[in-house]
Amino acid sequence: MAIIFYKEIINNYKKLYESKEGYDVKIYAGEKPNVKEFQVHSLILKSQSKIFQTLLTKDIQKKDGYYILNLNNNSPKFVEIILSCMYSGSFDLTKLQSCEEIINLLLLSNELGFQYLVKCIQETLIENYDFIIKNAIEIIELTYQKYYLDNLWNFCLKKICDNPDHLFESTKFLTFNPSILAIILKRDDFCIDNEVIVWENLLKWACGQNPVIQQDINKWKKSEFTAMKRRLSKFIPLIRFYHIPPEDFLLKVYPFKEILPNDLINNIFTYHMAPSKRQCINLQPQRKQPAIVTPQYFNIFSSWIDKKNNSYYNGRNIPYKFNLIYSAGRDGNTGTAFHEKCDNKGPTIVVAKIANSEQIIGGYNPLDWKPKNSNNSNYNKSTKDSFIFSFIDRNDFQTAKVSYPIEGNHKYSIYCVPDHGPRFGVGLDLVCHNNGNWASNSYTYSKIDIPPMFTVNDYEVYQVNKSLYYYY
Repeated sequence: MAIIFYKEIINNYKKLYESKEGYDVKIYAGEKPNVKEFQVHSLILKSQSKIFQTLLTKDIQKKDGYYILNLNNNSPKFVEIILSCMYSGSFDLTKLQSCEEIINLLLLSNELGFQYLVKCIQETLIENYDFIIKNAIEIIELTYQKYYLDNLWNFCLKKICDNPDHLFESTKFLTFNPSILAIILKRDDFCIDNEVIVWENLLKWACGQNPVIQQDINKWKKSEFTAMKRRLSKFIPLIRFYHIPPEDFLLKVYPFKEILPNDLINNIFTYHMAPSKRQCINLQPQRKQPAIVTPQYFNIFSSWIDKKNNSYYNGRNIPYKFNLIYSAGRDGNTGTAFHEKCDNKGPTIVVAKIANSEQIIGGYNPLDWKPKNSNNSNYNKSTKDSFIFSFIDRNDFQTAKVSYPIEGNHKYSIYCVPDHGPRFGVGLDLVCHNNGNWASNSYTYSKIDIPPMFTVNDYEVYQVNKSLYYYY
């Protein structure tokens, strides 16, 4: 029978730190005139850090019976937090005022060899999705080339690659580290719909360097062209110009021909005008296409699956995993391709982006997409747990609307046809026809601002699996 009383032990250590009774180490932190003295115990420090094990050896001469350690280049505030954590094993990160303070605490914790705190801070930040997204640019710069912070670095890098808007729309973009920018642009998983977006933002970044150059090329003089050519020289090979649509290349890239290599211009024209010569050109692969939805959508979907309000779940407690099993753009936009990937997969959620808009629509099937047999009368599947949804503006979660089957109509919630894509409701409440066109006509579900006829840029299907805990 185990007896657990660690809380009492920790409280005693806290009291020891506060009382300083029996201390044998004096640590000085901060620069004059703001130097602060800390009185602590060598046994505690050595038990928590290999660095202190090295610093506090019997070979080190004491002064008046005390070990003396000078940490004058470090903030007393952070030193005190770390020492307190060594005794108490806890700290509230919300007490720090900024992302920079948190990262500086992380860096000093590593410098002093307190790896428990290094690990816990990284894990806490990674679990806090909103904080990471808000501060991804600052975090990735502060942790650059800090190998011991690889978990945090890689997590932020992935979030930026998954959604380049976190980089391009940041107020810190114009001062972003060029070495990190090059690392990002080299990646195949930097998700971009159109490579010209990379080019346009790179121009904006280059113009913003010191001295600043106005973005209107018509006002550039020879000196501006020379400066821009120099600033962009190492980035030009990272731009996948061949994947820029011809019209965009002509209108948005070609006007800057003076800062581009002549052979590149000639090769791009050859690529588009003489397809038979394409095999002679060494092409970089096209970048990964961005997903229609971000992880924050999965919080809302999970809440709807359990018939809760939109914000019931967050990134740390959603009880489902969402596994992408079908993409129309990747796997083929046909009913056959849809059923090959989605039949016999259990519960799924369909998401689609309406063409020429910011609207996201879709639906949840808690059953399966496999038709019962070849008889049309058996294509209907009955459930009260399915739903269709709409986000009028995919960037504003407040525009979300969801509709479950109307009372008495649930017998026709799901409609399965072998040569069609997903269909919700017998009245074609939301349907992907076999020609790739979509339609919506409310009957089984209430109307939720989905257009009666529309096309989509792409649509995806995620398999929904139950999970005790899920962190993205």
